Formats: sequence, structure tokens, C-alpha cells
Amino acid sequence: MKFVYQARTKEGKIDIGTVEASSKEAAALLLQKYDIIVTSLREQATFSKREFFFGRKVSKKDLAIFSRQLAVMLQSRVPVVQSLKSLAVQMKNPSFKEKIAKTAQFVEEGNSLSESFAKYPEVFNVFYTSLLKTGEASGKISDALYYLSDHLERESDIISKIRSAMVYPIFVLGTLMVMVLIVIFFLMPRLVDLLNQTISNPPLFTSLMISFYTFLSSYGWILVLSFLGLIAFFSYYFTTQEGKKRFDALSLKIPFVKEFFKKVYLIRFAENIATLISAGLSINSSLKITKDTINNVVYKKVISEVEQGVLEGQKISYILKRYPELFPPFVIQMIQVGEETGKSSQNLMEIVNFYNNEVDRALVTFTTLLEPILIIFLGIIVAFLAASVIAPLYSALNVL
Repeated sequence: MKFVYQARTKEGKIDIGTVEASSKEAAALLLQKYDIIVTSLREQATFSKREFFFGRKVSKKDLAIFSRQLAVMLQSRVPVVQSLKSLAVQMKNPSFKEKIAKTAQFVEEGNSLSESFAKYPEVFNVFYTSLLKTGEASGKISDALYYLSDHLERESDIISKIRSAMVYPIFVLGTLMVMVLIVIFFLMPRLVDLLNQTISNPPLFTSLMISFYTFLSSYGWILVLSFLGLIAFFSYYFTTQEGKKRFDALSLKIPFVKEFFKKVYLIRFAENIATLISAGLSINSSLKITKDTINNVVYKKVISEVEQGVLEGQKISYILKRYPELFPPFVIQMIQVGEETGKSSQNLMEIVNFYNNEVDRALVTFTTLLEPILIIFLGIIVAFLAASVIAPLYSALNVL
């Protein structure tokens, strides 16, 4: 990788340039040999053409496949560096390929695998590296990678199911929007002129349609700018700390949607803790890591309280009973039984399996109900167009 440096020579001159090294520390050591004082050193951002067009994001599916392949190779006694270099060659994602190749360099320089992965937190998050670190400490890296692969595949399945459920409504609404735009900008100008010439006293729906078109012709740009402005405002606001907090709280209160979101967060909560405990982490460490990986502020706050309570000697189930709106009695009961029998990870995975089935049923119900709702909505739009334009025009032509 390349690093941009700024340095001062013995004569006091400023020198700016680039140096290629495997890490920032290696670059600093290399520059010291030139007898200059380095004042600034940072990695140079590089983007290939392929990365520009296809993006740099690594999907959970890609990461799951990589983790499972690496586990198989390590279990077969293939050295870590050789395994990473071999997998880097196979990767189709250019960004992921580059990161794996650099990770191999870091390991070759003496870093542990978890430390090397931790240099890329946008791909290997704290959950991933913590579980891997536990595997290194216990000598069971392959097992840790298998745990991670299973976990990532389950998360990827949930995301893909949600996306699949949204394809149909997005397609229908997009088609409707295109149809409305075609009517407004191509058909309405001619129809309005024709209606004004043929109908002296248009019906109510026709008058509304003509007034609406006239308004759009004069002030439509204001509506478009206002709409884009609102999108920009909310896009920015929900990235702020206060906006994220409000959005997370609101998502758990919206009718019909709130129960689905709660089930998804409960799956992540239970599965993260179960996976970490099974890999050998303590309950305190598992709660801390889970808190950092849950992306809802409301659940994050509760998990933080649970973490503090466990440090003080309280049970998880006892603390969760204070939040029945977020953790149903079924979840609390299963956790309580797990605490009493010493089978917390097994009971947590039972919760995961139960809510996975619930999410599947919810998505099936959603897509089943959405189809007739969208058909009815489209029917109303078509009926309004027929009542406001086609019927009066047909009557006028019959009179003529």
C-alpha cells in the first residue's frame, strides 16, 4: 500500500511524497533511513475503475463464504498466510481481494490473524475480531471461523428475505410513478385542450384534474424541489446522533412494522450472545460486544443496562423483565431457564430459531396481503383517470 508523507530535512526544507510499504509502521521505519523527520504520514486512497463502478462494500454473504473457506483450509493444516493468499486470488470483489492480500502481509510480519483483520473494521467488525481472538487463545481458530460463517449466513438470509419482499412493491410503485408522469407530461396537455374545446361545463373530477394539471404546469418545480429538499433533510438528520435516536425509537412504535423490527433485533441479540458464549467468551464480554453490534439505540441502551447489572451480580432475565415491550415473556422465560440450567447458549438459539420462523411468516403474510392492496390502489388510480378524463371525453364525442 502507498502512504503520503510530509517530512522536514536537516536543512529545514519541507519534503512531500509517497512511499510504498506493507503498513504505516513499516513506512515510518523506511523513511527514517533517509534521515528525515516525518511530520505527517497517511495511507493514500486508491480507487480502481472496477471499484468505482461496482463499489467497495463487502456483503455478509461474501464474508460468510470467505470465513468458511478459511476455516476449511486451516483445519486442513494449510498455513494462515498461504490460505489468505490463495483466497485473495479467488475473490471477485476487488476491494475484498485487496484487504485479504494485505491481511496476509500483516500476518507475515508477525501480527495475529485477529489483529490483522481488526485493521479493516468496515469489513471485520468487533464481533468478528473478538470471536476470532477467542479462537486464537483457545487454539480453535477453525471452530471460531465456522461459528462466524454460520452467524453471517443467518444474517445474510434475513437481509435477502427482506429485500426480496420489497422487490414487488418497489417495482409496482415505480411503474405507477412512470405511468403518472407519462400521463401528466405527454397526454394531459392534449387532453386538457380537447376537453376545454368540447366540454363547457366539465364534471367535478374533470375540473379537479384540469386544476391539478394547471397547478403542476405553473408550480410543479416547487413541489419537486420541496420533495428533494425533504429527502435531503431527513437523509442528513437521521445520520446525526439525535436523528438516529428518534428514528430508532419511532421504528419500534409504528403499527404493523414495530413487531417485525422487534423480532429482527431479538434474533440479533440472542444469536450474538449465543454465538459468543459458545465460542468461549464470558457473559460480560458477550454483552459488551453485542451492545456494540446492535444498531438500534433503544436496544443498545437496554443491553448496556444488562451489562452493568450482570457486573453487579444480577441475572439477565431479572433485568429484562423491566422492558416487557422490548423483550416478550417468552424470551425472558427462555433466558431464565437457560440461566438456571446452565444452557444459556442452547436456549438463546431456540429463541433465534423461533423468531426466524416468525420473520419468515411475517414476510410471507406481508407479500400476500400487499399484492391485492397494490392492485386495489392501481384500480383506484385508473378509475379516477377514467372518471375525470375518458368518460367526459367519450360523452362529448358522442354528442358531436
